[in-house]
Amino acid sequence: MKPSHVGNIVAHQYVTNDPLHQLFDAVNVISVQGYDEERRVIYWNKGSELIYGYTQEEATGKKLENLIIPKPMQELVIKAHREWIKNDIEIPAAELTLRHKNGNDVCVFSSHVLFTNQYNVKQMYCIDIDLAEVRQAQEQATFKQQMLETIFTAIPDLFFLMADDGTIIDYHVNNEQNLYVLPEHFIGKNIAISLPKNVGELFISHIEEVKQQKSIVSFNYELTMPHGQIFYEARLSHLAKYDQVIAIIRDITEQQKAADLIRHQAYFDSLTNLPNRFLSLDRLNQMLSEAKRNQRKTAILFLDIDDFKKINDTLGHEIGDKLLVQSAKRLSRVLRSDDTVGRLGGDEFIVLLKDLSSQEAAMESVESLLKAFRSPFTLDGRELMLTISIGIAIFPENGTSSSDLIRNADTAMYQAKASGRNTYSFFTDEMNTIMQRRFQLEEQMHGALERNEFEVYYQPQYTVLNQEIIGAEALLRWNNNSLGNITPDEFIPIAEHTGLIVPIGRYVIKQALTFLNQWQKQNALNYSISVNLSPRQFRDPGLVNFIKSTLKETHIAASCLNLEITEGVLMSGQSYIYQAISKLKKLGVKLAMDDFGTGYSSLNYLRQYPFDELKIDRSFIQGISENKPDCDLVKATIAMSHSLGLTVVAEGVETNEQLTLLQDMGCNVCQGYLLNRPLTIQQLLKLPK
Repeated sequence: MKPSHVGNIVAHQYVTNDPLHQLFDAVNVISVQGYDEERRVIYWNKGSELIYGYTQEEATGKKLENLIIPKPMQELVIKAHREWIKNDIEIPAAELTLRHKNGNDVCVFSSHVLFTNQYNVKQMYCIDIDLAEVRQAQEQATFKQQMLETIFTAIPDLFFLMADDGTIIDYHVNNEQNLYVLPEHFIGKNIAISLPKNVGELFISHIEEVKQQKSIVSFNYELTMPHGQIFYEARLSHLAKYDQVIAIIRDITEQQKAADLIRHQAYFDSLTNLPNRFLSLDRLNQMLSEAKRNQRKTAILFLDIDDFKKINDTLGHEIGDKLLVQSAKRLSRVLRSDDTVGRLGGDEFIVLLKDLSSQEAAMESVESLLKAFRSPFTLDGRELMLTISIGIAIFPENGTSSSDLIRNADTAMYQAKASGRNTYSFFTDEMNTIMQRRFQLEEQMHGALERNEFEVYYQPQYTVLNQEIIGAEALLRWNNNSLGNITPDEFIPIAEHTGLIVPIGRYVIKQALTFLNQWQKQNALNYSISVNLSPRQFRDPGLVNFIKSTLKETHIAASCLNLEITEGVLMSGQSYIYQAISKLKKLGVKLAMDDFGTGYSSLNYLRQYPFDELKIDRSFIQGISENKPDCDLVKATIAMSHSLGLTVVAEGVETNEQLTLLQDMGCNVCQGYLLNRPLTIQQLLKLPK
């Protein structure tokens, strides 16, 4: 039979269902199909076309299993349909995955109806609802669920869901060791009783706060956990629609430690761990405010380690740093708990003594500080003695502001140094005058070279035997337009302290060698010139090359330049000093140990370094005619030097008796006021040969 004829018969058999079909035709959001007893399509609405892709013409007369049923399901569908037709076993509604015209899967919720029409023919209607959007939504929900689970797994934060009264409903945590108590002890309980009282109260107060506002509320707290003190940040968000609060808890211990470290570095000295300048001044301002309110006195002490720069220059900065650390500990131990000791920088410390009844009340602490340095420091098996100088300013007598008090305590400290060191000094107006002078010198020294204010004088050196001139020592003088003549004893330490000694020292070398060229040519004699080198100059990496180039430029033989080096230069044993001395010696320059007898290890240095000359300090020469020990010491020094092949120069010869004794001892060269004072170039050139 032709398909068109079959279609006509089918249509004729089911004409009585036209009103029902008209209802289904009006609804295209669901699929309605009708099948006869052989599972052939007798009805196919618009919704079916949309879901399965077949038009009504394409579907009518086709069997169900050949149309939209996937092959694995076809036998089951045929059997189920047959059982319903013959044995009245109903096909249950179910979610099914059927087949589209293009072969793709179609997910539907399918329900079925079977009845007998007026022709006594059974017909089945399938009503299918497209589940594509439902499945998509389910997949999205599943994806989001998995995504959230993945995020929860990856994030170390703790999550708590609470009722808005603080009762814990649910939680999430990667590691239960991060919980303060186990879940069975907090689920269903208020967070206030699940944490320490202070932390619980903090949560409750912030829960009340977040309920009053729409934004997130955050706060920090800390807990003592089995693995240590842990810092947390809590963020609360209110779900008003559900009367719930979400808490996200993050461990911020590392950030807290980093912040604490940054704060510590901002306020404390990295070497000694004492309050730094910033924190010390802040505490001073607080103390002054309290003292003003309580009408009490406060003392500001400025401490400086005596000769610490010499220790740094000679023993090295590593030893210097270790001494500073030990000094800080000693200072801290002897002070009261309410007092402050801070490091201002270098070897300068500040001590703040609060709540004093009188000026004398500060003396107990001052004596304790001085006493703390009377026992030696032991470093790397070596014992070193240190002393300190202390300057004291009292509030309100010596100033009412922190700047005035600090400046006056600093002034008093310099007065203590001038008084012999290892002592203390209270501030006076006279001290202020002294410090103002120092500041003026330092200010004027900058630019003094450019203004041609320095001049080199020369003190002749004579043979002891017949007083013939063989050379001179270059001595620097400074005449300033504002301050007048300034003695070397006053300005050289400042130049050394500021580093200006390096360019000034180069100026002296250049001037001395230029003059020596003129002097030698005028008298046709091979004079020599002596120049002092300071510790700071040896740290100038260009020192040796500068001397070499200046000798070449001035046409002076290296053997005519005598460089005088004090023991302080040698004490550190730094490699750069030995290398510089070795290079100078290789250059042919002569080396002299200056101020012999004033140090501690001079004999050892004579053995270690290639000296050509030894200069006996004037303090010993002055006593040889009146003091037998001085005379014996100078005599022994001359004999020892000659045995080492060294030339001996006596400084500060001022009397004929001294000169005669030096002749008897066999001293080689002398200089001093007896023979000549330091002279200008013009004065020296006028001297006879």
